[in-house]
Amino acid sequence: MNFVLGIDGGGTSCRAALATADGTVVGRAKSGAANIRTDLTGARTNIVEAARQAFIAAGQDPDLIPQTPAILGLAGANVGTYRQQLEAILPFSISRVETDAEIALEGAVGSGDGAMAILGTGTAYMARKNGQSRAIGGWGFQVGDQGSGARIGRDLLEQTLLAYDGVREGSPLTDSMLAVFRNNPEDVVEFTTNAKPGDFGGFAPKVFEHAAKGDSVANWIVDKSIADVEASLGALDLAGDAPLCLLGGLAPLYAPRLSVRYQALLKPPLDDALGGAVQMAARLFARAEAAR
Repeated sequence: MNFVLGIDGGGTSCRAALATADGTVVGRAKSGAANIRTDLTGARTNIVEAARQAFIAAGQDPDLIPQTPAILGLAGANVGTYRQQLEAILPFSISRVETDAEIALEGAVGSGDGAMAILGTGTAYMARKNGQSRAIGGWGFQVGDQGSGARIGRDLLEQTLLAYDGVREGSPLTDSMLAVFRNNPEDVVEFTTNAKPGDFGGFAPKVFEHAAKGDSVANWIVDKSIADVEASLGALDLAGDAPLCLLGGLAPLYAPRLSVRYQALLKPPLDDALGGAVQMAARLFARAEAAR
């Protein structure tokens, strides 16, 4: 075994890192979305493409993919049989699919106690106490992912239509959002017909930008999202001295807005979710190789 792969796939993108057996990353790459519950076939395509590009970035032959084991932390792996379905069709020598929360926790706090929150297109939380892990959330856009970019984007579209109908007071944010859709509410509805979580999540930074300017609708959405995030953190029953790490594209936007209680626990992550996948792959596969 010369290499291992770590893969981090979510609703917006898939990242791959090729590493030597000791966990030293030699090549990185990125491709499209890889939420296996919303699009298993598309996720598989993007996973393989990210892996192929990681080999190329490392100056290695992608034909080595079938000889390379991989740890994959993927959105959607916590429900149904998607995990097993994907493992059966991946080209790697060994394919071990974990949830995105599991690799994120590994990256953030290593093997010790602590907690992390993924705040991106989706949301997920996990804490480890005395070696025991507990996950919260990660149930998907339709019934979960409170505080996520996808839900923020959906809330923005909802508020935009309510403002158009005169049900709620509008703001510069809702005006600018309607303009994106040519001031036609029917175009907003058409967008939602085939939109995936990542499509909704693309509007989230716009909400935070307007919130910083005092926009009333933006602040309403952000306040609601912060309350959702803190409710999940509260359910983790965090220890007073254990680190709390925020991960994901929205983490820098949420961190300064959390209450004093949670800001006091915040620590920089040791590594990101992709780093967690790489270290898990190096540890598990190198151990298996050594045991032969």
